[in-house]
Amino acid sequence: MENRTLDENLRGFAAWLRREEKSEGTVEKYLRDAAGFAAHMGGAPVTKDAVAAWRDWLVTQGYAPVTVNSMVASVNALLRFLGREDCRVKALRLQRRVFRDRSRELTREEYGRLLASAGGKSRLALLMETICSTGIRVSEVRYITVEAAREGRAEISLKGKIRVILLPGKLCRKLLKYAKKQKTASGEIFLTGNGKPLTRGQIWAEMKAVCKKAGVDPRKVFPHNLRHLFARTFYRVTRDIAKLADVLGHSSIETTRIYLISTGEEHARVLDRLGLVS
Repeated sequence: MENRTLDENLRGFAAWLRREEKSEGTVEKYLRDAAGFAAHMGGAPVTKDAVAAWRDWLVTQGYAPVTVNSMVASVNALLRFLGREDCRVKALRLQRRVFRDRSRELTREEYGRLLASAGGKSRLALLMETICSTGIRVSEVRYITVEAAREGRAEISLKGKIRVILLPGKLCRKLLKYAKKQKTASGEIFLTGNGKPLTRGQIWAEMKAVCKKAGVDPRKVFPHNLRHLFARTFYRVTRDIAKLADVLGHSSIETTRIYLISTGEEHARVLDRLGLVS
């Protein structure tokens, strides 16, 4: 199989992913990873050993194991689409993390600074508040409509699953006030100046743009980290991981657990409280 063939198959791969009911964000990610793999292969034959070598090469380039595994999943999907399942490789084996890296965690105080830097009544500030106060994915922003704000609940349909999320009353009032100001009578609230839905890339770029003013490390400023902040805050209040999994739309509580891993500092304090050192 030549690199040219891999490149030519990416369009068909995208159509296949959509038929598999993958979200647009997932389609974009899989295509990006597949294109990177095709470029790495450089026209060389695709074999199981070659795919394994590419996976191992990613590790030497400094990619985090979780990132490597997500890229492997993308390429394995491509190989399945091409009928080359014999070339699919296993993900790296990861030991369950006991604590997370605090340098990548967005704190509540930093979140407040981001909101202030975005301008309290701006579209970006309201968008960040919406994601962080509901725990929705960035791909689910389109379900925040005028109708949802009026009802105080949004019905989200994604990945073949439907779930209902409740919107805080204060958020609903702010959303309706913003929609009225923008002369949006119905439908999606977060739109561009041309009336088109905001894309994942636009949201990402706007958040990155306020990092310097807010004094927050850009590496921890992205939409999904707002979802993580919601999850940690919700769990501290409720101590109900099953309820949190439902709210986040997780099929497995094991996925939700990842959101709740304590920081290294928190883990160290727990060890100190054990009192096992004389």
